[in-house]
Amino acid sequence: MTTTLNHTSARRWSDLASRILDGEEISRDEALSVLNAPDCDVPALLAAAFEIRYRYFGNKVKLYYLINAKSGLCPEDCKYCSQSKVASGPVERYAWLSTEEIVKGAQRAYDFKACTYCIVGSGRGPTDREVEHVVKVVREIKSKFPLQICACMGLLKPHQALMLAEAGVDRFNHNLNTSEEYHDEICDTHTFKDRWANVELLKANGILPCCGGIIGMGESKEDVVSLAFSLKKLGVDTIPVNFHIPIAGTPFADRGFVSPQYALKALCMFRFIHPDHEVRIAGGRELHLKSLQPLGLYPASAFFVSDYLTAKGQSPDDDFRLIEDLGFEIVRPEDLPPRA
Repeated sequence: MTTTLNHTSARRWSDLASRILDGEEISRDEALSVLNAPDCDVPALLAAAFEIRYRYFGNKVKLYYLINAKSGLCPEDCKYCSQSKVASGPVERYAWLSTEEIVKGAQRAYDFKACTYCIVGSGRGPTDREVEHVVKVVREIKSKFPLQICACMGLLKPHQALMLAEAGVDRFNHNLNTSEEYHDEICDTHTFKDRWANVELLKANGILPCCGGIIGMGESKEDVVSLAFSLKKLGVDTIPVNFHIPIAGTPFADRGFVSPQYALKALCMFRFIHPDHEVRIAGGRELHLKSLQPLGLYPASAFFVSDYLTAKGQSPDDDFRLIEDLGFEIVRPEDLPPRA
């Protein structure tokens, strides 16, 4: 009976992959069925997701590296974040790092084989002076390294987005975080529509939007599906899938544990909805995927190397071994085609 069930499940998910590769879009009910699938279906789901991933990305993996260039001091009340005004944990608090320190981070990104260097600053949105600082930094980095630059600075004003685009910022990260229906449960100081409008502003200024979400904040499976379809409607370029890291001192310190099997099902679901877009494993992969981390690269095509904003990741050498053991290859920044 079990063998018959497994063969039936494998056929079902393989047929779904074939339909997607033929250009068909899956429905919300089908996406939800991925999250509701029994854990014994995970191998078949991974095989189906990898078939799609391989069509568009082969066995290549892109690495990202980030620097927490401005920490804490945030007036927002995001309940998952250790840097928000409602958090009481011992997080570092400092204003923007110097140009020299951020450029040193770019050297680390390059040494860690990253294609993209992410410059992250906490806060609701930057001042013009802060944008000018990042503009100067980006121009210096671009003159020294072949890295792509992703900035993450909160809600922008139109002229600030233009300044960053003219400086050579390739991407800007601003996550939707969760579904529109669940957003008010995680934040009161800005809305889902504020985040949506910010992504539209980036697109209007020629900056590629890096936009994803966080799984494990108490949302329903329907919320995760809604998030994935919102990202599709918004037309984002690359999709970071974070798994919530519960941090002492935050209102969500008691939330955040999803099983490795559920995390893999979620990554497969994002791949099915976004077949030809980069799905990136972001924060929390070590905590949630645990020993199944390598399997996450069957649906996903990228992940962060080394540490996150205020949480430690595993060592770059461990990440390199993980990729090598899978038989995958790291994409170097020199291999990327120039942006049009």
